[in-house]
Order: sequence, then structure tokens, then C-alpha cells
Amino acid sequence: MKIKYFTILLVLIGISVTAQETITCKISTSMGDIFVELYPEKAPETVANYLKYAEQNLYDGSSFFRVCNPDNEADRQVKIEVIQGGDVSEEDQFSPIEIETTKQTGILHKNGTISMARSEPNSATCSFFICINDQPELDFGGKRNPDGMGFAAFGKVTKGMDVVKAIQMQKDKDQFLISPVMINHIVKLQP
Repeated sequence: MKIKYFTILLVLIGISVTAQETITCKISTSMGDIFVELYPEKAPETVANYLKYAEQNLYDGSSFFRVCNPDNEADRQVKIEVIQGGDVSEEDQFSPIEIETTKQTGILHKNGTISMARSEPNSATCSFFICINDQPELDFGGKRNPDGMGFAAFGKVTKGMDVVKAIQMQKDKDQFLISPVMINHIVKLQP
């Protein structure tokens, strides 16, 4: 709250303020809307990458296609709970981005955190996931990925966790949804 009042004071005395603390986006899906708050000051490259896909409508017609839940993670040594989406066609993908680790950003994988999916470090493109419950093994130093770098968290769900949980409960085969949940549109909302 102090930062917000300080920003207002700077504007009132004529000092231009261009940095934005948060950006809100609405993810419209075939099962309902999910609202996420993004942190461009903490994870600038990751937020810019996500917005580039959203603003060019490349997420339109993609889907939430993968879920990790207690049943389908039972045989894994390090278990997580997430839904994964943003399966943009390969020809429409931008170059991979450098990983902004949780050690750098301070954004941890808590309940509702949105983060970029990846295989190797610096390989994230378009696919993202949303955490259900706290997932510390996805943070820097966590054991879900053998390299220990974790994943690039860049925001959190502010409304629509009921939709996230409903997606997680859909029928899957080997973690892939039998009927993927369509992402109709992702839009950046005006402050």
C-alpha cells in the first residue's frame, strides 16, 4: 500500500511514473474465467513473453491439456498439483526465454501461482501452468526438475481458482486430458 501512495504522490508533484506494479489478465476458458495478476517488476522477461502471446491472440484456441493430481502423480517420487495450458502450435511459437528463477524473483509456487512450463533451463516458450496448493518442489532448489533451477513463476490467480480446480478434476490419461479445456481468449485488462 505504501508503494501505491508513494506513486500517487510522485504523479501529483509532476514526476512521471512508468513502472507498473501488477497487470491483470482474464483467461476465458470453456469452463469459465480465470483472472491472474502478473508481476512485471519481479519477472519482466517472463511477463513480457506471456503478454506477447496473449496480445497476438496466439493463446486463442489453445487449451488446458495436462493435469497433475494426487491420482496420476501417485507413482512419482516428487508429486505436484498443477494444470498446464497454452499449447500454441510450434510454428507460432517465439524463441525460448531465459529462466527467471524464484531465487531471482521471490515469487514462490504457492496456491494459485502461474508459472512457465519448460524442459531444460531457458527453454520456456508458450506453455504455462497454475499451481493447486503450495508446490515448493517447483521453486529454485526444488526436486521436481533434476537441474534444481525450478520454474519461472510470474503471477497468481486472483479469481477463478474454482475453475482451475474443476479443470484439474477432468478425466485424463497419463496426465493428458481426454477432452482438453479450450482457452478461448486471454486479454490484458485495463487498470
